[in-house]
Amino acid sequence: MMAHSTPPTTAPQPRTPAPGEDPPAPDGAGPAVPRQAGPPASGASSPAPGTSSPASPASGSAAPGSPASGASSSGTAPAAPRRKERDPFFDNAKFLAILLVVIGHSLAYRLDVPMAKGLYLFIYMFHMPMFIVVTGYFSRNWTFAGGKARKLITNVGVPYVVFEIAYSLYDWQVGRNELEISLLDPYFLTWFLCALFFWRLSTPVWQQIRWPLAVALAFSLLSYMSDLGNTFNIHRVIGLLPFYVLGLLLKPEHFEYLKRPAARVLGTLTLAGGLAVAYLAMDRMNRAWIYWKDPHEELGVDNVTGTVMRLGMFVAATVLVAAFLAIVPKRKTWFTKLGSTTLYAYLLHGFVTRLLQFTDWWDAEWLNTVPGLLAVIAGAAVVGTFLCSKPVVTCMSWALEPKMKWAFTPLRRPGAKSSKGAKGAGGAQGSGGRRGGGGRRAGTRRAGAERTAPERPAEPAEPAAMDAEPAAAPAAASSGAPSEAPSANSAPRA
Repeated sequence: MMAHSTPPTTAPQPRTPAPGEDPPAPDGAGPAVPRQAGPPASGASSPAPGTSSPASPASGSAAPGSPASGASSSGTAPAAPRRKERDPFFDNAKFLAILLVVIGHSLAYRLDVPMAKGLYLFIYMFHMPMFIVVTGYFSRNWTFAGGKARKLITNVGVPYVVFEIAYSLYDWQVGRNELEISLLDPYFLTWFLCALFFWRLSTPVWQQIRWPLAVALAFSLLSYMSDLGNTFNIHRVIGLLPFYVLGLLLKPEHFEYLKRPAARVLGTLTLAGGLAVAYLAMDRMNRAWIYWKDPHEELGVDNVTGTVMRLGMFVAATVLVAAFLAIVPKRKTWFTKLGSTTLYAYLLHGFVTRLLQFTDWWDAEWLNTVPGLLAVIAGAAVVGTFLCSKPVVTCMSWALEPKMKWAFTPLRRPGAKSSKGAKGAGGAQGSGGRRGGGGRRAGTRRAGAERTAPERPAEPAEPAAMDAEPAAAPAAASSGAPSEAPSANSAPRA
C-alpha cells in the first residue's frame, strides 16, 4: 500500500530582477542590502580606494531626489561645519612676548642704569627666538600654493616695503637726519619681515631634509665666521634660522608638556635664574652678541671662541623660550584676542620710541631712578596693549593686511595651452587631431586618477598675525626686532 504524502504548498516564485536591480529580500529579512559584488550600474562610479563604500539607506544616506543628508523633511538647510577655534595658548604667548619687545626697545635708552641694563639683556636673550619658534610652528604646512604665496606677499612683503619707506621718511622729517631709503638695508625693526619672507620661502626645503635642524645650525654657525655684509641683514636671516627650523619640527604634543603644572613651576625657577645670570653677565659680556648681527671679527673673538659662544646662546635661548611658554596661561584671558594682532604693535611702536628719542624725552633725570624705570615699563606695556586693539587694527589694516586681489592673476602653468579658436574641421583632424586625441585620453586618465586618489585630511587653520601668517610674527605672523641701543643724537639703522 503506497503512502501518499500531502504535497507542500507552492510558494510564489520571486520576480526575476532586471539587470543592475537588487534582488528582493526574503520574507522577514528586513530591507534589501545593496549588492557589493559585481560591476556597478551604468553611469555609477566605484568608490575611490581608501574610501568607504556607499552607505545603505538605513545609515542615513539620502536617496536620489531626496533632501540632502542632515536636512529635515521640512527643507531646513544642513548646519555648516564648525570652524576650528584658535588655541588661546599661542595668542597669550604672542601678546606677552610683544610686551617684552616694546619694553625692551624702551629700556634701550636707559642702559646706563644697572637695573635697566640687566633686564634689557635678559629680555633680548629670548624674546625674538620665542617669536621665531612660534612662527616656524605655524609655518609647518606652508607651500607655494597660490593662496599662501599671495598671503606671504600681502602680509609680509608689502608691509616690509611700506614701513621701510615710512620709517625712513619719519627719520628724515622728525629726526632731522639724512634721507635714506633702501629696501636692501632694513631700518630698525623691519628686518624681521625681511627675514620672515626668506624663511617662509625656504620652508618646503627644510621639510624634505633628513636632519634639518643640524643643517640649519651649521649654516648659522658658519655665517658668523666671515663678514657677509649688511644686505637684507643677512647675518640675522641666517643666524636665527635654527629657531625657525626648530618651530617647523615641533608638534602639538610638545607644547602639551609645557602646559603641565610641574612645567610651570620649573619655568618660573628657570626664568628667575636667567634674570640673575643676566645681571651677573651684563658688565662682562659684549652686548652686541644679543643682536645676532655681527661676525666674530666685529666682536673681537676668533672663530672657535665665537662658535662656542653662539652654541651657548642657542642653548640658553631655547631653554628660556621653553620656560617662558611654560608660564603662559593656556585658557582664554582678557588679552587673548589681542595676541592675534601683535604685528600691529610690533611695526607701530617704533614711531613712539623714536619720537621720544628725537625730542630728548629719554634724557629726563627722573628716568634714572627706580620709580622712573618702573614708569617706563608700565608705559611701554600700555602702548603695546593699545597698538593691538581693534581701533588701531581698523585704521592700519590697509598697510599691514592689504586687500590686493587686483594685483594677482590665476597661477600660470608653463605647460598650459591657450585656446585661440578652432582652425577648421578638416585640418584639425589630421596629425594634430591625433595628438589632441592622445591629450584627451591622457586627460581622462589623469581625471580618473584624481577621482580615485584618497583625499588628504584638512590641515588646521593657521592663526593670523604670525604670519603672525604674525604674520607669525608677532605675527606673521604674528614679532619684535632687537636693535642696538640707539645713541642720543641720531637714529641708527639696526
